[in-house]
Amino acid sequence: MKSLESYTKLRHWLSFLRTHQRAAGRRDDNKIKKQDVPALCDLHCCKDGLIRNGLIGQKPPSINPERLKDFGEEDYLNGDVKTWEMKIVSRNEELLRDGLSHIPQSSSRTSLSSCNKLIRFEDISAAAFKIQCSVQKTPCMYSRLSKQYGMDIYLKKEFLQYTGSVKERGVIYLLTSLPQDQQRKGVIVASDSNFSMAVAYHASELRIPVFVIMSTSTSPARVKMCREYGAMVISYGTTAKDSQMHARRLAQENGYLYLEEEDSAVYLSGLGTVGLEVYEQVPKLDAVIFPAGGHCGLLAGSAAALKHLNPHISVIGVESESFPVLQQSLKAGHPTEDQACSNHHFYGDVSGLCFGSNSLQLTGKLVDKVVAVREEDILISMLRLLEYERATVDAEGAIGLAALVAGKLPELKGKRVAVVICSGNLELHLLQQCIARALTLDNRVCRFSLVLSDCPGDISKLLEALAREEVRVLDMKQERTFVTSELFTVEVTCTVETRDKIHAAQLRNALLERYPTAVWTER
Repeated sequence: MKSLESYTKLRHWLSFLRTHQRAAGRRDDNKIKKQDVPALCDLHCCKDGLIRNGLIGQKPPSINPERLKDFGEEDYLNGDVKTWEMKIVSRNEELLRDGLSHIPQSSSRTSLSSCNKLIRFEDISAAAFKIQCSVQKTPCMYSRLSKQYGMDIYLKKEFLQYTGSVKERGVIYLLTSLPQDQQRKGVIVASDSNFSMAVAYHASELRIPVFVIMSTSTSPARVKMCREYGAMVISYGTTAKDSQMHARRLAQENGYLYLEEEDSAVYLSGLGTVGLEVYEQVPKLDAVIFPAGGHCGLLAGSAAALKHLNPHISVIGVESESFPVLQQSLKAGHPTEDQACSNHHFYGDVSGLCFGSNSLQLTGKLVDKVVAVREEDILISMLRLLEYERATVDAEGAIGLAALVAGKLPELKGKRVAVVICSGNLELHLLQQCIARALTLDNRVCRFSLVLSDCPGDISKLLEALAREEVRVLDMKQERTFVTSELFTVEVTCTVETRDKIHAAQLRNALLERYPTAVWTER
């Protein structure tokens, strides 16, 4: 019994010593971390891999990638952090020259053009590590549209980010790379774009003062949303140019950093993390489709990652036929500035001018193909995503799928294709118009007019004929006064819903057989 008691006391004493040593070790590690590593953000990264936005519990300690090997499972956060080893086989390195440069600490600078250099794969990997607790790792899911278009389609749903846009990836990496003194002074932006929304939200989360200058023509919903993200919103000027000039003046007078969406290495590296995730989530990929247009940073950055990991993956960009900015810039060899978009509210960020040579160079070297689609194809793509994926996206988010809807990429038949759905910020009044127009373009809503005698039972017979054809009457109007035909007649205009193009053709033939004077309203 005495030996047992002695053994028990010895175990308790050793346990006490081990606990004391671990506590001392943690204090030393915390001192090292406070000296070497700046705080990233007040966001929380869960052990099970799910990433949540917002303030949850205490701020997690920052980890320097170079020091991961110094930590073990039980010596840090009770096993919440595990070490791993990854070996990367380098290819296409000659295409990704010049490293990621640090942002200068001069507060008088008003843009990030000084750090415009082509990015390396290591820059994108560093960005992925740094932003992993600040953005969602969005799903890349197999789509039910695959059977309809004859290929395996996987949708990368970046519209599920907190602000509804992929721009969060570049913005959070940009903000966390700013010097501490500039973070204390604040940043300022001047637009109502997805970029500004991402800056407003993430700057507020990082405790960085943020100001957003918007023109008086900006929709009230955008202004309200930006204020709810935590930004100070100022309405100034009637045009975007007026707002930008006012923002630059405020930045110069108060020491704010004026941010605009440029193709700096930091911003492109953050956007390029989409390519890393797609490659990880979908094995044996054949092609990845991205939105293009003037703001082609997502296309360029992701192409750099994908081509490094597998040069055989086809990277394809899609832009609008109305303003093929990227295609013209690639032909000219420099960014073009003579393209203008008359429908900015619909197209959003893809309607902008080509904003830099870095994205253009990367696109020219790494992107296999750039195609253009019609506005009608984009609208039908939005309808397909709403019906099959229950996804409400804008033109920028739907333009990638529009290339498949329009049949612009027949070489992808039978292959495995990922499509990046990058944005879902569609205003409500536009949503209604887009869906109504798309249903008409898809032959799902039809309208016709015909002249009947104004006698009891004639309209009833018309409704019976429509019921036999299994169509649903959405609207019916009768005109008796302003009728150019003979007296005692009524002009009836009907709007009906059909299943598809074949059903609409059957209805038209049946009506013309019974009412030869029927006039079909063209789309």
